[in-house]
Amino acid sequence: MATIVMDRIGRGFISLQQIREVPRMLTEAAPSMPGTVKDTEVPYYFRERYVCTGYRPINQNWRYYILSLFQRHNETVNIWTHLLAFAVILIKFGQLAETVDFVSDPHSWPLLILILSSLIYSAFSVAAHLLGGKSELCHYSFFFLDYVGVAQYQYGSAIVHFYYAVDEGLHRHVHGIFMPAATILSSLSCLGCCYGKYCNHSLPTWVRKVFQVVPSALAYMWDSSPVAKRLILWSTASNDPAAIFHFCQVAFFLSCTFFFTCPLLERCLPGRCDFVGQSHQIFHVFLSCCTLCQIHASHLDYVGRRELYSRLHRSDEAALFVGLYVVNLVSCALIVAFMLRKVKQVLDLKAKSK
Repeated sequence: MATIVMDRIGRGFISLQQIREVPRMLTEAAPSMPGTVKDTEVPYYFRERYVCTGYRPINQNWRYYILSLFQRHNETVNIWTHLLAFAVILIKFGQLAETVDFVSDPHSWPLLILILSSLIYSAFSVAAHLLGGKSELCHYSFFFLDYVGVAQYQYGSAIVHFYYAVDEGLHRHVHGIFMPAATILSSLSCLGCCYGKYCNHSLPTWVRKVFQVVPSALAYMWDSSPVAKRLILWSTASNDPAAIFHFCQVAFFLSCTFFFTCPLLERCLPGRCDFVGQSHQIFHVFLSCCTLCQIHASHLDYVGRRELYSRLHRSDEAALFVGLYVVNLVSCALIVAFMLRKVKQVLDLKAKSK
């Protein structure tokens, strides 16, 4: 018996030694990763206000930027916040698919569009922050893609709010124009964000923020108007389990707007928020919380308000709104193609002038 015990202890000790060697083996197996650099060592269009260090060097191979997912730099938190959000939303989608018939029930399609658009914007954001530092063209391309994700998420928000959260009074006044207007506004939001990024060199920061924030704010106010009216009329005594989650998503979104437009922490502590604590990182966290609250509230509305929305919306309206979603994606793709063409013209002129 003693021999057996000593033999097992010996094997456990050997296994522990092997486990302790894993970090060293991974380090030796992994390619050498260049360290981060200061803001003065990257082109100015990559620099963020009040962020002084932690930039990845440009013009490295693709493998470097992909593996930088596990490196400490000033985009790491931005990448992981939306990567984790993507995973959580995907898990939530799997849970909902167990009880919701996303294929045969047209009334579930608005909820499906919200979930898919949430996954898409999270994935596009991860791609932009992970791969957008390779070159100037990549920077524009991936962030334009990010803005497409934001625009179609705005449409996803509009469709669930109009389909599930609207009341009879508001529906009577806007039922013919709400979703077409939401499609136009989300496309304008994509255009404004792309143009603001394109004018990164020639316009002051606050002007670029106006191009990015104002169209998105107009889209949000329109898309959220059914929820806003519902929250105004809501009282704690009413039997509305989704209302608290609608309230939370509005609160989280307003917090998002503040931190997106105002780099408060970096301005107060320049150089101390280079890796953790940037306002954009907080923006990502609040946006993810907003999305999760929105999905949960929309699911509660889908279950609890079926009698109302089944009466308000024709049987073919869900398919029509899916078609408008495709129109929105196509229009955003055309906007990005147009803006990328202008970017390439600028880059070609810059290359010829050297």
